[in-house]
Amino acid sequence: MDWSAALLALTAGALIALVTAPVGVSGAVFLLPVQLSVLGVPSPAVTPTNLLYNVVAGPGALLRYRHDGSLYGPLTRRLIAGTLPGVVLGALIRVFAVPGPAVFRLLVAVLLLPLGLWLISRTLRTPAGPPPHEPSPRTVTALALAVGTIGGVYGIGGGSVLGPLLVGRGMPVAQVAPAALASTFLTSLAGAGTYGLLALTGGDDIAPDWLLGLTCGLGGLTGGYLGARLQRHLPEGFLRLLLGTLAATIGALYAVQTLT
Repeated sequence: MDWSAALLALTAGALIALVTAPVGVSGAVFLLPVQLSVLGVPSPAVTPTNLLYNVVAGPGALLRYRHDGSLYGPLTRRLIAGTLPGVVLGALIRVFAVPGPAVFRLLVAVLLLPLGLWLISRTLRTPAGPPPHEPSPRTVTALALAVGTIGGVYGIGGGSVLGPLLVGRGMPVAQVAPAALASTFLTSLAGAGTYGLLALTGGDDIAPDWLLGLTCGLGGLTGGYLGARLQRHLPEGFLRLLLGTLAATIGALYAVQTLT
């Protein structure tokens, strides 16, 4: 990786984490197309590289949320209990069931496009009645397990899916964001370790791009800390619309690439 690619990776990691950390998203979900289309990381190595990014970038935002006293709580424990085993299962599925780039892009499109459109619609729609009831603890854990499995396949830790879903179900962003990021960090550790073990027997193509992942992660470490610090000062509606637009756009682009 030359200096221009390193600068791009560092900047992309920082800017993405700055925007996404306030709503509990690590940013790896938006870093993925930069890796695939700009930096040329092959599939399936892009997935463990994304997990490596989460591991390096995560402590920045978590440190700030811990300083604010909003990191620890029952929601954090429930998300971790579901996503941690799910991400290991997802890593196994990713390597042995869907290693092809075409299938991977289709998976990205199917996941991101409806999620982005739903988030935009949810944000723009004026509530006609009382806010929705928060999900039960059992529902949260079951949802975390399902999302953790998808996150292990996708290389995003699951927080970028859990955050919008839980906020849409009536939970405040200030409560969801620290828990989702903590879950993403721990499941990314487990997922990256799983891919590392699989790489010992499956070849170098499923090992992460260590230099790129570390470089992006260092940018995300700084951006995530600043984003978490700015959470109270950023309009919630604007961030939801921005994340929804990015997710829907990326999903649509990959859908077009898969069909052409």
